[in-house]
Amino acid sequence: MLSCLLIIWNNSMAIETWLAFFVACWVISLSPGAGAIASMSSGLNYGFARGYWTALGLQLGLLLQIAVVAAGVGALLATSALAFNLIKWFGVLYLLYLAWRQWHAPPVAMEQEVSLRPLGQPLVLVFRGFLVNVSNPKAVIFMLAVLPQFLDLAQPMLQQYAVMAITMIAVDLIVMAGYTGLAAKVLRLLRSPRQQKIMNRAFAGLFTGAASLLVLVRRTDA
Repeated sequence: MLSCLLIIWNNSMAIETWLAFFVACWVISLSPGAGAIASMSSGLNYGFARGYWTALGLQLGLLLQIAVVAAGVGALLATSALAFNLIKWFGVLYLLYLAWRQWHAPPVAMEQEVSLRPLGQPLVLVFRGFLVNVSNPKAVIFMLAVLPQFLDLAQPMLQQYAVMAITMIAVDLIVMAGYTGLAAKVLRLLRSPRQQKIMNRAFAGLFTGAASLLVLVRRTDA
């Protein structure tokens, strides 16, 4: 990924600008949100190796959001109340659906065979992560406000957006690996179905909280 970044870069972005964006990416990724909750939920349910597929889906959603902003569609979302609300309420319902799934996730005692634990299908987990990211209209508007701050209008736009996309995705993959791995370690500490049930319901509450926060999001008029 680093070599790909260097090839695309080709002096399209000043090093000090990229470093500032790099730091911003860490701050954004480390901020707890629906993506972090989804990553931890997958790590808790399926362990690191299987649960990390959700993080890959999150990156596909992130890539689509950046593409939307780069294509200028983000401006339409920022000014269209209908488009904003459609995406927002889809996101609310999807987060509530994930909360319901987590609440009813069957606990399995760690003493039982590993084969008895639920196995998430990779494509399903990828799609789940993808939906978590793309169903947040505020994220697109946030990027619409933030990404242009790091653009040099004298340089090719496409290359700069490509550099920012690779940087943001690389950072987010590392952060989500941390969230997934942390939850997977917690999974190994849960020695009984009762403990897993409590943790599942705690994450269900987090998904519900994320949905509630999304309900409160309002489109800001320009």
